[in-house]
Amino acid sequence: MQSVELLLDPATDAAVRAEWAALSAAGLPSQADHRGETNAPHVSVLAAEGFPEDEGSLPDAARAVPLPVRLGPPVLFGGRRLVLARLVVLDRALLDLHAGVVAALAGATGPSPHTVPGRWVPHVTLARGIRADGVAAALDALGPERSGVPELVGEATALRRWDPVARRAWEV
Repeated sequence: MQSVELLLDPATDAAVRAEWAALSAAGLPSQADHRGETNAPHVSVLAAEGFPEDEGSLPDAARAVPLPVRLGPPVLFGGRRLVLARLVVLDRALLDLHAGVVAALAGATGPSPHTVPGRWVPHVTLARGIRADGVAAALDALGPERSGVPELVGEATALRRWDPVARRAWEV
């Protein structure tokens, strides 16, 4: 899947990486286990099987960055493998950025249903492949109180494109 992603400021990036490390130290799956050089905490804005060759007004959409982001509570996504993530709190600026990216890449083929307008769930992935019986341990690893991991307030500082076929990432 091709993607357009928001990257986080250094302090927020470090806080998420600390959560990755805590999961890993607890012997749980973690994004820290992914050793790819482009692996970084991010928010997927749009993902699709393919993007049009002409990315049109994507640079215009990127002008909305930097913008504030708030990482909220953990969330669990189902599927073949459970995914543990931090929800990103939606606001008007984030929705406008999403709309600009979607409009710029209107010819995208096979868009991920989780990134299309009306169904987008912005989040930062912490771990893939969490087993159902490991969820409590994962939440414990993230903080002393399972009832609530503190909100992280930071900034999205860059919009990047990821092309997994070319194995290349670049800022827009």
